[in-house]
Amino acid sequence: MKRSRFSETELVYAVKQVEAGVPAAEVARKYGVSLKTIYAWRTKYGGLSVSEVARLKQLEDENRKLKQMVAELSLDKRN
Repeated sequence: MKRSRFSETELVYAVKQVEAGVPAAEVARKYGVSLKTIYAWRTKYGGLSVSEVARLKQLEDENRKLKQMVAELSLDKRN
């Protein structure tokens, strides 16, 4: 999966700027991304703090590992 060129802190800060009233087009221009990207970030990170985003990322990683383990176990069971 492609790694973002922005840290979670930067993403949360960008979303907080938009929520504070800064036009989304201005924030998009500042970060060099499209408006669609800003709205996607707002959908995913809106209302979260930096610590909550770090916890979300940790949970997503843990979930990915668990899904991989289940897939491997079900392949082993077939054989």
